[in-house]
Amino acid sequence: MQGAHEVSPTLHPRPRWLKSSPLQPESLFPQREEGSRSPLPLPLQLPQALPGQACLRAGTCLASKDSWWVMFAAVEGPELEAVAAAAEDALEAAGAEDALEAAGAGSRALPFLGGNRLSLDLSPGGCHCLLRLCVQQPFQLLQVEFLRLSTHEDPQLLEATLAQVPRSLSRLRSLVLKGGQRRDTLGACLRGALTTLPAGLRGLAHLAHLDLSFNSLETLPACILRMRGLGALLLSHNCLSELPEALGTLPALTFLAVTHNRLQMLPPALGALSTLQRLDLSQNLLDTLPPEIGGLGNLLELNLASNRLQSLPASLAGLRSLRLLVVHSNLLASVPASLARLPLLTRLDLRDNRLRDLPPELLDAPFVRLQGNPLGEALPDAPSSPGAALVPEMPRLFLTSDLDSFPVTPGGCSVTLACGVRLQFPAGATITPITVRYRVLLPEPGLVPLGPHDALLSYVLELQPHGVAFQQDVGLWLLFTPPRAWRCREVVVRTRNDSSWSDLETFLEEEAPKRLWAHCQVPHFSWFLVVSRPVSNACLVPPEGTLLCSSGHPGVKVIFPAGATEEPRRVSMQVVRVAGQELRALLGEPEAAVSPLLCLAQSGPPSFLRPVTVQLPLPSGVTGLSLDRSRLHLLYWAPPAATWDDITAQVVLELTHLYARFQVTHFSWYWLWYTTKNCVGGLARKAWERLRLHRVNLIALQRRRDPEQVLLQCLPRNKVDATLRRLLERYRGPEPSDTVEMFEGEEFFAAFERGIDVDADRPDCVEGRICFVFYSHLKNVKEVYVTTTLDREAQAVRGQVGKGVGPPGCLGTGPSSEPHSMPPQVSFYRGAVPVQVPEEAEAARQRKGADALWMATLPIKLPRLRGSEGPRRGAGLSLAPLNLGDAETGFLTQSNLLSVAGRLGPDWPAVALHLGVSYRELQRIRHEFRDDLDGQIRHMLFSWAERQAGHPGAVGHLVQALEQSDRQDLAEEVRAVLELGRRKYQDSIQRTGLAPKDPEVPGSSAPQPSEPAQA
Repeated sequence: MQGAHEVSPTLHPRPRWLKSSPLQPESLFPQREEGSRSPLPLPLQLPQALPGQACLRAGTCLASKDSWWVMFAAVEGPELEAVAAAAEDALEAAGAEDALEAAGAGSRALPFLGGNRLSLDLSPGGCHCLLRLCVQQPFQLLQVEFLRLSTHEDPQLLEATLAQVPRSLSRLRSLVLKGGQRRDTLGACLRGALTTLPAGLRGLAHLAHLDLSFNSLETLPACILRMRGLGALLLSHNCLSELPEALGTLPALTFLAVTHNRLQMLPPALGALSTLQRLDLSQNLLDTLPPEIGGLGNLLELNLASNRLQSLPASLAGLRSLRLLVVHSNLLASVPASLARLPLLTRLDLRDNRLRDLPPELLDAPFVRLQGNPLGEALPDAPSSPGAALVPEMPRLFLTSDLDSFPVTPGGCSVTLACGVRLQFPAGATITPITVRYRVLLPEPGLVPLGPHDALLSYVLELQPHGVAFQQDVGLWLLFTPPRAWRCREVVVRTRNDSSWSDLETFLEEEAPKRLWAHCQVPHFSWFLVVSRPVSNACLVPPEGTLLCSSGHPGVKVIFPAGATEEPRRVSMQVVRVAGQELRALLGEPEAAVSPLLCLAQSGPPSFLRPVTVQLPLPSGVTGLSLDRSRLHLLYWAPPAATWDDITAQVVLELTHLYARFQVTHFSWYWLWYTTKNCVGGLARKAWERLRLHRVNLIALQRRRDPEQVLLQCLPRNKVDATLRRLLERYRGPEPSDTVEMFEGEEFFAAFERGIDVDADRPDCVEGRICFVFYSHLKNVKEVYVTTTLDREAQAVRGQVGKGVGPPGCLGTGPSSEPHSMPPQVSFYRGAVPVQVPEEAEAARQRKGADALWMATLPIKLPRLRGSEGPRRGAGLSLAPLNLGDAETGFLTQSNLLSVAGRLGPDWPAVALHLGVSYRELQRIRHEFRDDLDGQIRHMLFSWAERQAGHPGAVGHLVQALEQSDRQDLAEEVRAVLELGRRKYQDSIQRTGLAPKDPEVPGSSAPQPSEPAQA
């Protein structure tokens, strides 16, 4: 090229990865004219921290073809070879060439740039992409304010990339340099390679948010202490053992998170952070706090959970703005009484400490949580001799809702999950440290194995890693809903082992009325749930024979003769009591009676070598001296057959005064009937189904303040009145549906019809149909927000209910503007929602047989629009784009927040106070939007959300505030949105090869145990 000088001869040849990758210099410079290329518009700066750096001679100019390589060639010797080799390996391993080709396709579009956000944390070779963009698109990068970059890169390449950030992204406001996108073989998040930051980052004058979580920082980079505008600093999941004194000089810092590090003490200068509002120091090694911490006058939240604190300084009484103080899972033996005088404190979490006594002011305070403390207990006796060894107390952890994993060491620990589940790992349970992950799953038929007479009492808990055997059994405590019937029933924990489910030996513990725990010992991790089942008796049958009796009904026995089996085999027995009243009504026969229902199951060969004698009590009211043998029937059912077989003629019935005995060679279900009917097989099937049916009513209520918020619920018949009395203060609607009979675990769905759609992207919604699974002891309730395509100016709530559509009187009467117009409505149908949802036919509602799909239809009354002055919800809003949260935990977008705002109604002040909005600001909003309730809600929610943008835990704070304000409906919907976002996030990182797929969740296709074993 004309005018070009020779390059310094010390430069090394280009490595193979530059020759063969899309990073060819020829593709970086657009052709101006033949034989020439434009020079580099913004030469890249090399990191000063790299050793062996050489400078080009003054006045040396490079041919633009070689300029890209010169950027890397400034490092000489072994350092250059290391950087080149690492970059080459990174490109080949991550398969970044396609991404780089997309980035270099031209200057017209940046595939990773969305508005002012540049997200490279999920892309292989993110550092290479950023370096290329710095050369090719320097002016567009000047608009970037938010940058996300993964730290799972070569350390030298990462440092070289970060050195370019201050020059090329000078307007940066948020910088996220996180690890954790990759996981090890056990599913634990891996730390990134970041150990320090280039000094040049201090030049980011606009930087307000810096996230360095999941990295390998051992000391705080010095450049951070020069970032005068920094408002949020996240250092969680690093290796920090101390914080520098100069940290107290950051004048704008409002949020500091240093969780899951190795901090043993805090600098006194921390108390100089006068603007700090949220401080999270949980999961560290702190044993004391400096008195200067009381100088944080604006602090709203302080989290010191899971440390080693033995006392709290009295200076905490100076935190006059404090609303939340969390110090659970420490070693506290006392707390200062002055904490009760903090004027704004709404929650003081002292759970799982060593508190044996507490000041009266705190003991009676409603905002104090004290579970897990030995209150009132005497001190343990001292060791009998001076040389006696002291057994160290087991560490205790309490996980918050934003954590889904925790570490377990060979020393053991006690863990309380956010869902209330407790685990205890004894010392020596593991040989090496492991990371345990958990998740709580909503029950569904493919995941919940229930026998014909079982009832589900809890959600499904999954603990990972699956199948890892412990050296000692781990204690597990699961919360469950108390069953309605205890007689002849028992509560057990059911778990999955390999391809089958089994029940564990379970003990019940009661902490408070209606707060019950199911406690068991588990040898490995899998899925766990709590069920209520008929009492099961089991024994091991030896070749010598034995006797098995029912503990629920002593008259039921099974006698095993000698020689019935060659090898010991395990047998089990369940007895189900049957009420004769419904049976007599079904048969229309006053004198009909039945015995208890007997289920026998065994392991090993299907048949015994010798007949086994079974004894059943005669049907109620029948004795062996007065019965008519022609009316006595022995029925047998072997799953998966659909009917019961009458085997009376195939066995010899030996009758006594109270019992009937017969012999069998294999096990299944047996039932004695006393009736004049001859063909009883079909009747027995109907009667057996009637035993397992639950009578329920369906309701559809609308919020009084916002009729477009609809609550759908399936209630047991005996709970309808009490539930409606509780709900009708805030909801209104038609009378409940007629009584419907449903099986445990039966699927059904609510279908909105005649122009109504569900206004949310919910995982349980298919084309406007809301999916349910009925479990008699769980809350079968969902609250949705609906929209309509009807012209409600002409057709509001008027109209006539067609024949068979709903109960009479459920809709207001009056003249209709359109004689044939029909009001919107919701109908309930049996079965899972089909993939292709057809329009429900009116004829389906007319069919009221036992196998009818349609169950009920209830009208929906939508308010009349106010003509042109009544705009749609959210119309005319001018709100900045907002993403609250992060990709791993899920986002709440502007649309989601508008949906939440539209349903808060008059509850918004309580939610605002729980969100930390001051009472003065609350009054200001009320005055500013005096005649606009929707404006009050939107202004409060979005102003809070904008302040929380970029702060981790903000979405969890919102969910917690909704729950504390008794808006569980909105909290559950927000969780559903987050879960949907997390699924999409997991799908995206699996597509890029950055995360392993989740273990297979057992579904309906998984091998199931035999029906008797489930019962």
